[in-house]
Amino acid sequence: MPAIVIIGAQWGDEGKGKATDVLGSRIDYVVKFNGGNNAGHTVVVGDEKYALHLLPSGILTEGVTPVIANGVVVDIEVLFEELDALIARGVDVTRLKVSSNAHVITSYHRTIDKVTERFLGKRQIGTTGRGIGPTYADKINRVGIRIQDLFDENILRQKVEGALDQKNHLLVKVYNRRAIGVDEVVDQLLAYAERLRPMVVDSSLLLNQALEEGKYVLFEGGQATMLDVDHGTYPFVTSSNSTAGGAATGSGIGPNRIDRVIGIVKAYTTRVGAGPFPTELFDEWGEFLRERGFEFGTTTGRPRRTGWYDAPVARYTARINGVTDFVLTKLDTLTGIERIPVAVAYDVDGVRHDEVPASQSDFHHAKPIYEEFPGWTEDISGARSFEDLPKNAQDYVLALERLSGARISAIGVGPARDQIVVRHDLID
Repeated sequence: MPAIVIIGAQWGDEGKGKATDVLGSRIDYVVKFNGGNNAGHTVVVGDEKYALHLLPSGILTEGVTPVIANGVVVDIEVLFEELDALIARGVDVTRLKVSSNAHVITSYHRTIDKVTERFLGKRQIGTTGRGIGPTYADKINRVGIRIQDLFDENILRQKVEGALDQKNHLLVKVYNRRAIGVDEVVDQLLAYAERLRPMVVDSSLLLNQALEEGKYVLFEGGQATMLDVDHGTYPFVTSSNSTAGGAATGSGIGPNRIDRVIGIVKAYTTRVGAGPFPTELFDEWGEFLRERGFEFGTTTGRPRRTGWYDAPVARYTARINGVTDFVLTKLDTLTGIERIPVAVAYDVDGVRHDEVPASQSDFHHAKPIYEEFPGWTEDISGARSFEDLPKNAQDYVLALERLSGARISAIGVGPARDQIVVRHDLID
């Protein structure tokens, strides 16, 4: 049976939970394969709204096994805060599995993240300050702490000592902060060990066995393609591979297991944090999209930067990920706009670019070349088939499909789980 990857095809916050909802009861496992609690997604179930940060959205679906795989960095305190909040609302969280190879975010990672960002001044990246980047840096530098280390106090202490040996010099001598004690960190982590132990598994073995047994496994990427550390708008990116290729390394399955890649795009574009954003709006239309689309970060509450749909970005992400299907979200936000601009190319110093420029400098200076499409005034929130949409809304979707490099298989017309128009099955 297939492994299906869902990725954000812009700069994040596209509504990846909507695609998970479309797949619904046919999915057996939902796997988070990258990132940490630096991004969030909102899932609406009936009248209930859930803001998830570290947990896979599948934790809200009965019968689904949610998995935090090896490519994720885990703030254990946040993990249990999120679990406890769901338990208090009557959600069964006992199915959650956590990879023994996932790396742990510690208090010193959070501290270093915050002081380093402040130290950058005008060159700030826009990090959330949750310790994600420093934890991935330790992973690459081979001084990281993994989930499995919490179950051997001697190894845990040795690793914390080794990490703090260098970091305390940095904190005290460069950033003028207090040194962090080894005992302080070890005690914090050990306090969670016994509660965590029943959840910990070899997630690579678990997921490969599930696929062999004919189970449907959904891999849910955090952040988005344009924030990928290799393929995004570097250095204004996250610290992991948030593209479809990251699903294989971040979970321990072979790439030949992946049958379908679903890219999620909004009917317009948003971005949080610093970095280039060619279609960004600074006028009343930018505020219109922000207010109508409730564009404020699930994790940080920060207002999102807003802009019109960027077709070159969609084509780029389709190519990078091998997108087979797009899910277009928040089409309802555009209701009432008389003429809807779509960026079809860029102007860079008088030269037309039909694709995302390879040079980061060129992308910073890119000015969008727009094509406009007629809007609609009809309420589309009750549409459940493509034919239910007004003619102009249908034409807008078809235009984006033509410009974006893959078919648009589903369309979000509201925040609720059932407010979706399905054009093509996302599994078969």
